[in-house]
Amino acid sequence: MVSVGIVGGTGYTGAELLRLLAGHPDAQVDLITSRAEAGIRVDSLYPTLRGVCDLSFEAPDAGRLAECDLVYFATPHGVAMELMPELIKRSTRVVDLSADFRIQDIDVWETWYGQAHTCPELVAQAVYGLPEVNRQSIRDAQLVAAAGCYPTAIQLGFLPLLVNDLVDPGSLIANAASGVSGAGRQAKVDNLLAELSDNFKAYGVAGHRHLPEIEQGLSNAAKQAVALTFVPHLLPVIRGIHATLYAQIKVEGVDEKALQSLYEQFYDDEPFVDILPLGHLPQTRNVKGSNLCRIAVTRPQQRNVVVICSAIDNLVKGASGQAIQCMNIMLGLNETAGLESVPLCP
Repeated sequence: MVSVGIVGGTGYTGAELLRLLAGHPDAQVDLITSRAEAGIRVDSLYPTLRGVCDLSFEAPDAGRLAECDLVYFATPHGVAMELMPELIKRSTRVVDLSADFRIQDIDVWETWYGQAHTCPELVAQAVYGLPEVNRQSIRDAQLVAAAGCYPTAIQLGFLPLLVNDLVDPGSLIANAASGVSGAGRQAKVDNLLAELSDNFKAYGVAGHRHLPEIEQGLSNAAKQAVALTFVPHLLPVIRGIHATLYAQIKVEGVDEKALQSLYEQFYDDEPFVDILPLGHLPQTRNVKGSNLCRIAVTRPQQRNVVVICSAIDNLVKGASGQAIQCMNIMLGLNETAGLESVPLCP
């Protein structure tokens, strides 16, 4: 049985890791940390885990964490980098769910996240944790930077077109909407029910910190520079991301059936990407609680714009489920282990 530690287990991604790992046949959580909640039982903070997790939060200690086979960081940005050098020195394998090691250009990271990076020497070592792109590199990695939620839905939607050089890489557009759990568990006026209910709004229109991550991933996959206009929105729901993506096609004779075939072949061997039949569109409710990304591709009126719709659960495929998928690959386990839950309905 694989021994797992979780740093920063008080947020939604930490709780989701515990929920998913409780059903994992080959892994168990032996340590969970929180400075603020040290000594408090996990199931007192998350009663849903009563009878599932009998651990109490501990203060983070590199020595204790290094006893685990793998450690997850489910912490705010800027936290993982403080403890990471000590864990890497001790040969601990790590999956970081924050953005501390996702962006390879340190200056870009510091600009978007508004702070100095304290261990830039580890950034080059980190493998970007999007299994559909980097499975082989993830397998041998010591440090995996799990892909973000918006970046996962958007990259998986665009990848087949860019890899096959079918669209203009300089004029991509992504309109994406997320449930409020993506904002974390902190108390904020903007996250109150009275502020969110019966409302739909854009935010980060002038620039969102997930933009450089998405452009980096798509540019690497396409082997050319990619420019994306990305506008995130907030949905009055708890879970889910729906991304509607637009690309200008530049190749003649690629009709909707050809695009459908392209997507089906591109993701044919991927256990967690589901290409919907022509005429069907993904919905957030149809991926809720699952590690699936469901995608539909269309070419409206056979004009030169391809529209891709991509839906994920932001806490599963967009965070904790993807992190477990990376762990399974790193440790030679069945890639789908612990992640085979059918989406919730209703």
